Amino acid sequence: MVKVLILGGTQFFGKKLVQRLIDQQAEVTIVTRGIKPDPFGDMVKRICVDRTDAAALAEAVGGSSFDVIYDNICFSPKEAREAVHLFSGRTSKYIVTSSMSVYPFGEEPLTEQVFDPYTCELPEPDTFSSLSYADGKRLVEAVFMQEAPFPVAAVRFPIVLGPDDYTRRLHFHIEHVQKEIAIGMPAPAARLSFIHSNEAAEFLDWLGKSELTGPINACSQGKVGLNQIMSLIERNVGKRAKIVEEASEQHQSPFGVPASWYMDTSKAESAGFAFKHIDGWLPELIDLLAKTKQ
Repeated sequence: MVKVLILGGTQFFGKKLVQRLIDQQAEVTIVTRGIKPDPFGDMVKRICVDRTDAAALAEAVGGSSFDVIYDNICFSPKEAREAVHLFSGRTSKYIVTSSMSVYPFGEEPLTEQVFDPYTCELPEPDTFSSLSYADGKRLVEAVFMQEAPFPVAAVRFPIVLGPDDYTRRLHFHIEHVQKEIAIGMPAPAARLSFIHSNEAAEFLDWLGKSELTGPINACSQGKVGLNQIMSLIERNVGKRAKIVEEASEQHQSPFGVPASWYMDTSKAESAGFAFKHIDGWLPELIDLLAKTKQ
């Protein structure tokens, strides 16, 4: 039986990953603070601890070893370094959830080589607390790739969408169009990558069985313009979207990037994973959410 540890498996695509592994008869242990309930009952083991407390995490994990470790909640190089120390010699593969945020905006498809975590300079630890989300993810990757003695894969996801998205980023746009509230969007023609939460979980599951390591882009095939998303919403809602360049913070689009931002997934595809095309699920998701809100 495969032993899997998941740090952060009680929300969104983390829950979907847990369910996939349960269905495959894996022995799953979830590290959770115990704040959010999960539906897994006695099908999983739980370690209730705050992963940012290194001493408490080490005590809770004890001497256990795992075939695969998934880390969905690593946001700082400090946490990454603590994980490297704790799990050294105790796992065959470590998969950390990273982000498309490691990349700059631009009109060219982003390959993994655009940001190289193997050569990224690591700052002094006392500067770690002042990092942005993007810098935090860059340095998380850098610590794992440069210091981990075990195989590591860093999955660079774009914005993840799904009916169960607790951040409600797509919901935001649908609700604003329904209520005829202006949305701040500085670059409506910008094209983005996305991935569905189901496919994010499917990819993580596949990667745990793959030999693939290093930074890996993971997103649906194709890219979509923000104006295309708004057109799909307009068609479903039956109202025109009100788009302005800038709005107050509460009405600024969560997709409000200054330029295009999309990834090339050749590395994962060459290793055998087939991503679905965004046109195969995004219109259906918008239709579902629009009907749910009416």
